[in-house]
Amino acid sequence: MSHIKKKYVIIIVISLAVFLLDRLTKSLVLDFFENITTKQIYINHFINLLLIWNDGIAFGLLNFSDQKIYNLITIIIFFVSIVVLIIALKSKNYDAYFFSMIFGGAIGNLFDRVKYNAVPDFIDLHINNYHWFIFNVADIFISLGVICLIFDEIFLKKKLQKKNEN
Repeated sequence: MSHIKKKYVIIIVISLAVFLLDRLTKSLVLDFFENITTKQIYINHFINLLLIWNDGIAFGLLNFSDQKIYNLITIIIFFVSIVVLIIALKSKNYDAYFFSMIFGGAIGNLFDRVKYNAVPDFIDLHINNYHWFIFNVADIFISLGVICLIFDEIFLKKKLQKKNEN
């Protein structure tokens, strides 16, 4: 198998794995909360399960009650996801895999936007009374992919650049 074909297979596997893990966790959480009366499950001092429906974008920002705006945002997310996939396919080194994580998470949340008209978020991280945005597995991979790209750009590429200059 050529290097390019191998890269494409890895990109597809990463994207699909992220998508399926996201679907699995969301299905489990939705089934679980459907059968109980409470909407919050205490796990420990730092994490709860708390099901909310996010009809905005990243971490519940920009919630829209107007269906036309929601649909427009969903279409934009679709096209941005396609661009991320194209970038993944054209990227070199590990960047392709980081973009694959972002793409897998993006299509996971896009699937929910189309199916439910909202994205189920359920991971509530907190310290005492300070709570982070409630998020899901797709959001974890999107954030992790972005963090890895930033780390790669700041540290690894500069290190390679210095090595090539010597």
